[in-house]
Amino acid sequence: MSFGIYLAGIVLVVGGLIYGAVLLQAPLHWIVVGALVLLGFGILTAVKATRQRDAAR
Repeated sequence: MSFGIYLAGIVLVVGGLIYGAVLLQAPLHWIVVGALVLLGFGILTAVKATRQRDAAR
């Protein structure tokens, strides 16, 4: 469940940044590249934060 919360937060942040970039009239291809990079980074961070640790043997 916490992964979903992380992912929802990441989508909201990226959406806000995309909206800001559109208002600043940034070129569309740079908006897409930035969004993909941020989504990838956010997913990696969410997986790292919510991953279950293996039990020590």
